[in-house]
Amino acid sequence: MPLATRVVSPERVAVPILAAISVSHLLNDLIQSLLPAIYPILKRDFNLDFGQIGFLTLTFQLTASLLQPMIGTFTDRKPQPFSLVVGMGFTLIGLLTLSQASSYPVLLLAAALIGMGSSVFHPESSRVARLASGGRHGLAQSVFQVGGNAGSALGPLLAAFIVVPFGQPSIAWFSAVALLAIMILFAVGRWYQAKLADLRAKPRMVETGSVFSKRRIVISLAILVLLIFSKDFYVASFTNYFTFYLISKFHLPVQDAQVHLFIFLGSLAVGTLLGGPLGDRVGRRYVIWFSILGVLPFTLMLPFADLFWTTVLSMIIGVVLASAFSSIVVYAIELVPGRVGMISGFFFGFSFGMAGIGAAALGHLADVTSIGTVYAVCSFLPALGLLAYFLPKIERKHT
Repeated sequence: MPLATRVVSPERVAVPILAAISVSHLLNDLIQSLLPAIYPILKRDFNLDFGQIGFLTLTFQLTASLLQPMIGTFTDRKPQPFSLVVGMGFTLIGLLTLSQASSYPVLLLAAALIGMGSSVFHPESSRVARLASGGRHGLAQSVFQVGGNAGSALGPLLAAFIVVPFGQPSIAWFSAVALLAIMILFAVGRWYQAKLADLRAKPRMVETGSVFSKRRIVISLAILVLLIFSKDFYVASFTNYFTFYLISKFHLPVQDAQVHLFIFLGSLAVGTLLGGPLGDRVGRRYVIWFSILGVLPFTLMLPFADLFWTTVLSMIIGVVLASAFSSIVVYAIELVPGRVGMISGFFFGFSFGMAGIGAAALGHLADVTSIGTVYAVCSFLPALGLLAYFLPKIERKHT
C-alpha cells in the first residue's frame, strides 16, 4: 500500500547549511579514511596478514552498516538534531583509541567505535541535506556526499605525510579535526532544530506515497542493492588494497602508492559531485545505468595496464563509478517516500557493509592467490549494471 507523507512546499536551497553539512562530511570521512590509509603501517607493526586487515575493515563497516538503518528508522519518527554531535563524539573516541592501540583486539575496538560514529552521522546528515535542498534533491545529495569523498581522498594523503613519518601516535593529532566537526555540527543542529519547529508550525501539503505496488518496489530496491554491491565491492578493492597492488606490481614506495590512492579517491569526489545534478536533469535511472555499466570497459583494461595507464584508468573509473551513488539514494527515497532516514540509513549502511565484506573477502582472495587476482576478478562486477534497465522511471527532470 502507498505510504502517506508530508512534504514542504518548494523553497530555496539553504546554501550555508548544505555547505556546513558537506564540510562536516569531509571532516568525518577524513578521519574514517585514516584507518585503511595506515594499513601498510599496521601490517608491518602488528605483523598482520591480508585477512586480518580485511577483518579490521569488516568490523568498522559492520558497526556502521547494521546500526544505520535502525537509527534512520528511529529518527524518521523522532528526529534528533544534536545526534550528529554525539556521532562525531564516538568518532573522536575511536580516533584516540586507534592512536594508542597496542594490540589487534584494541585495533578492532577502535574500528568499531569509528563505525558507530558513522552510523549516527550519515542518516541524519543525509536528512539535513534533503531539508536544505530546496527541492534540488540530487544536487543536495551530491554536495553532501562530495564532502565525504573529498575527506576520504585527503585521509590517505595526510596519512602519507603525517602518520607514515611520525608513526601511529600521530593519529591523535587529528582529534583537532573531530573537534572542529563537532563545533560545525552543533551549529547545524541548532538550524535543524529550528527547521523542525518551523515545519511543525506551518500547514503543509500532503503527498501520497509511491505509485508502484509493493512487489515492484521490492524488486526495484533489490536491483539497487545489487548495483550497490557491484560498486562497493569494486571500490573496496581500491580503498583497501590499491596501495599493495601498486607496491607489488610497480615496486612503488608506500608514500607514492598513497598518493596514487589519493588520486583515485579524488576522482570519486568529482564523480559524486557530477552525478547528483546530472540525475536532476536527465533522470536518475539513466545516470545509474551509465555509471555502473559504463565503467566496465575500463575495469577490464586495468589489470593489463602499465603504471601510467593504471593511473589514468583509475581516475576514469572513479569519476564514472562514483556518479551513481547520489542518484541511487535519491531514487530510492523517491521510490519509498516519507522514509528518508530509513532509506538513507539502509543504503549508506548497506554500502558500508558491502565495503566491509568486500574488504574481508578480497583480503582472503589476495592471501590464497595474489593481489593481482583481486583486480582481475573484480573487473567483471560492473556487468551487473545491466540490471538498471529494469528500474522504473519515477523522477521528474529539472530544466
